[in-house]
Amino acid sequence: MAVETSSATPSPIKTVVVLVQENRSFDHMLGWFKTINPEIGGVTGSESNPISTSDPNSTQITFKDTAGYVDPDPDHSFQAIYEQVSGKTWDTNNPDPNPEIKMNGFVQNAERTTPGLSETVMNGFKPEAVPVFKQLVTEFAVCDRWFASLPASTQPNRLYVHSATSHGAMSNNTQQLIEGFPQKTIFESLEENGYSFGIYYQSFPSTLFYRHLKYVDNFHQYDLSFKRHCKDGKLPNYVVIEPRYFDILTAAANDDHPSHDVSEGQKLVKEIYEALRSSPQWNEILFLVIYDEHGGFYDHVPTPTGVPSPDDIVGPEPYNFKFDRLGCRVPAIMVSPWIEPETVLHRPSGPDPTSEFEHSSIAATLKKIFNLKEFLTKRDAWAGSFDIVVNRSTPRTDCPEKLAEPVKMRDTDAKETAKLSDFQEELVQAAAALKGDPFNLVENMTVSSGLKYVEDAFKKFYDDGQKAKEINEVEDTVSADASTRRTTASKTFMQKVFSCLVCDR
Repeated sequence: MAVETSSATPSPIKTVVVLVQENRSFDHMLGWFKTINPEIGGVTGSESNPISTSDPNSTQITFKDTAGYVDPDPDHSFQAIYEQVSGKTWDTNNPDPNPEIKMNGFVQNAERTTPGLSETVMNGFKPEAVPVFKQLVTEFAVCDRWFASLPASTQPNRLYVHSATSHGAMSNNTQQLIEGFPQKTIFESLEENGYSFGIYYQSFPSTLFYRHLKYVDNFHQYDLSFKRHCKDGKLPNYVVIEPRYFDILTAAANDDHPSHDVSEGQKLVKEIYEALRSSPQWNEILFLVIYDEHGGFYDHVPTPTGVPSPDDIVGPEPYNFKFDRLGCRVPAIMVSPWIEPETVLHRPSGPDPTSEFEHSSIAATLKKIFNLKEFLTKRDAWAGSFDIVVNRSTPRTDCPEKLAEPVKMRDTDAKETAKLSDFQEELVQAAAALKGDPFNLVENMTVSSGLKYVEDAFKKFYDDGQKAKEINEVEDTVSADASTRRTTASKTFMQKVFSCLVCDR
């Protein structure tokens, strides 16, 4: 069932739950779902990329359906994505900021990075390999035109999820991490309008990248709180679930970032769904699963161009990116008892003729559902709102209570002694900003030591914030602004927290 029109009826949704996974394209995860629902804009098996885009006789690598455990991690930097979508390498001396989008450079880029990697990049999962997604797509809805907000890596795309801008960031920016990103977020907008939110984290919340988002009581340890809040009917209006970003022997990562086992991500989605399904709030819930960016994996749908810059900030040299192109298509699954089975969301019908679904659609949808006063940026004002997926007049009573059991894909142990990934380094640097530690400490960290560091840093921040609240008799808000994030020896972390209490509520 395709959905293209909206309704003026007030939304029955009172709680929106969002899980953002890591680094997989639509075709890689869901492209072969076209075999179970032809309405889905997936793959047919005829899709291919040449080894060399400049050679008309180049060997073509065809997209396959044998994806499983993925290692190593394909390149997904701005330069790599430029080549993947245009077939041309980025030339700093002669840049072309608006290349023709052909989606033909994935193989060429992969082979230059690691010979043989193209077989991984040009491969997708059979529906049976990701059984939780298979059941959700069959029972509820999939969006086959949801794009990353910009052609870049994890951090800037995750910033768009909650603020509809990356404030000019295109990659890791250490100085910006020190200061924190200053833009207004959907969390603040919800609070200003009298709505609640909660962030359920499993290692370290990436939402701490935002300078002003330090509401101590809105952070909840997922393992301790999520199921209990579901059972007690105490989920807030906006729920953000942060997966485990670090892969260790005693607790496997479940964010789906290569080389993490996708079956662990399937387990997480299953666990979240089943907790929501058993909650007394079930008939008021819309659950969204998306991925931050494509991670270097092939997708055949051209990336949209000519999109509005959120705030007219131009990215750093040498790219001078104007934030006028979206990134690659990523998976997006929507779950609610208000959704008909086998619903497929294609391109939105507005608000602009050029509108698309992308991460800023979350802010746009929350504004619409909760009647918030204003948009965050020009981007969420432009992005499509996915509340149209709620396409029934009454909630279903036949939604499954349990989902299929995932099958383990990885037959090796977690690589907890491996070096940190780029995003893990950024999480450690954000934690270092909280503690006032030097940023170069990431150079010698492993996955396991990085996890311990970020967990300890957040625990200290949380505990010190609670103590500061008690001392100052603040009801429910502690904020760590830029002054608490600078590396100084003149103040202890506790003193810095005391110095920036927000008492205006």
